[in-house]
Amino acid sequence: MMEREHIPSFHHSNIPPAGRILAVDWGQRRIGLALSDETQTLAQPLTTLTRRAGKRFPMAQLLDHITRNQVVGIIVGLPLDEAGAEGDAAHAARELADAIKRRVDEGLEVTMWDERMTTARVLAAVREMGGSTRGRKADVDAMAAALLLQHYLDARKGTAL
Repeated sequence: MMEREHIPSFHHSNIPPAGRILAVDWGQRRIGLALSDETQTLAQPLTTLTRRAGKRFPMAQLLDHITRNQVVGIIVGLPLDEAGAEGDAAHAARELADAIKRRVDEGLEVTMWDERMTTARVLAAVREMGGSTRGRKADVDAMAAALLLQHYLDARKGTAL
């Protein structure tokens, strides 16, 4: 029951109720992306963008995915700590969300969403199924983005656990 405390309640957003939503799971080296279906019912991993040390965020690649998939809204994961406080990673995710907002059409909403423990949950699920994450870090980041997006979709429809 304690885990429910960490589940954010849905807040109103201006993302249209139909069309694809893109989720961005920020990381220092890898940025996982996931995409919803047109009905905003199911999320699936899309890809992982890689940022090389000392290089900028691969914004052009992200913008290409947004355009190619006709995205109607963007969810950026907000990595809060266990107490719900924002640390360096959360500040970096907010900076990324702001950078995305500056680069997309004005009508395309960019929303932050609590992503606490998404990567840890994906790692645990893969191990539980007997799989290995060795050499699959990019897959894990895209799956974490899908988990983040699925939780957002479920909360938006009122079906979150």
